[in-house]
Amino acid sequence: MTITALKMATSSKNRDLHKAKDAKKDEFYTQLTDIEKELKHYRSHFRDKVVYCNCDDPRISNFFHYFSYNFEKLGLKKLIATCYKNQEVDLFSLNNSERAIYLEYDGDKTGRNVPDPSEIGIIHLKGDGDFRSRECIELLKQVDIVVTNPPFSLFREYVAQLIEYDKKFLIIGNVNAITYKEVFKLIKENKLWLGISIHSGDREFGVPDDYPLKAAGYRIDEKGKKFIRVKGVRWFTNLDYKERHEDLILYKKYDPSIYPTYDNYDAINVDVTNHIPTDYKGVMGVPITFLDKYNPDQFEILGITDRQNTSGLRIKKYDENDTPKYNDLNARSVIIINGEYRQQYARLLIKNKRL
Repeated sequence: MTITALKMATSSKNRDLHKAKDAKKDEFYTQLTDIEKELKHYRSHFRDKVVYCNCDDPRISNFFHYFSYNFEKLGLKKLIATCYKNQEVDLFSLNNSERAIYLEYDGDKTGRNVPDPSEIGIIHLKGDGDFRSRECIELLKQVDIVVTNPPFSLFREYVAQLIEYDKKFLIIGNVNAITYKEVFKLIKENKLWLGISIHSGDREFGVPDDYPLKAAGYRIDEKGKKFIRVKGVRWFTNLDYKERHEDLILYKKYDPSIYPTYDNYDAINVDVTNHIPTDYKGVMGVPITFLDKYNPDQFEILGITDRQNTSGLRIKKYDENDTPKYNDLNARSVIIINGEYRQQYARLLIKNKRL
């Protein structure tokens, strides 16, 4: 299989993802149950903190619902939420208002222990509520933690803004974001990691009424609301949790017949995270889903197979005629074993720090 053919196959498999980026088709709305399952692991982080939800309608948003109803339990200081081009109560609005609003909630005042509309401040923005707008950036500067589901197609830009303003965050994204140059750099430097509650891929999201339901796994509830299952979903965060520091239990011994060495990387191939050999001291190429079980105290991430690596690995570069040329800087995003193209997805390059 040539590199050209491999690229075409990869492009075909990513077609649905690219379609999702068109016409705002990444406008997904997180279910309350998924928020609850993840947030329960971070309660200690939220005491006396200002939380910002800046990518969903605050009056209907399940993120706003969770934090407002758990305001006292979490010991929050303030909750702020903004929405893009929306002044309507309907979560799935047309986003056609040139002005938007933001809501503030600073706790129960009536003694009912539930948020009351009279306790929520509604303030009109001058602009459209885009998270990149000057108004929303000024709000961002005031907060401690950002929790939301940003547009998947703007994930790079969204994360870059959080890092620029040195914010703690817990956000939802596509697992392929791991391979983005900007995101992977943060993962490698242990400044960003995956959350705890989603390790198996797909989750159900609400979608707008005009969303084209052509994919498998969609449904319409009794109220006529549309839902679709989205594959490859993960939580991304820089909030630590104790489970992240538990060692992955290893039980297999290294055998060169089972773990072949790459032709174009000085590393062995490991197809399944749980099959990482317990006694191998060198570099190993593992699936990106390894990060679901990654303990930074146990393993070191050296690089990724689809771009420049600074770990001193031997890397082959292939020219336009598929002729191998050794090069210490770059390689095409392919993995080659015994002269055969064996993978079309990036591999993380890791070492066991315990050895």
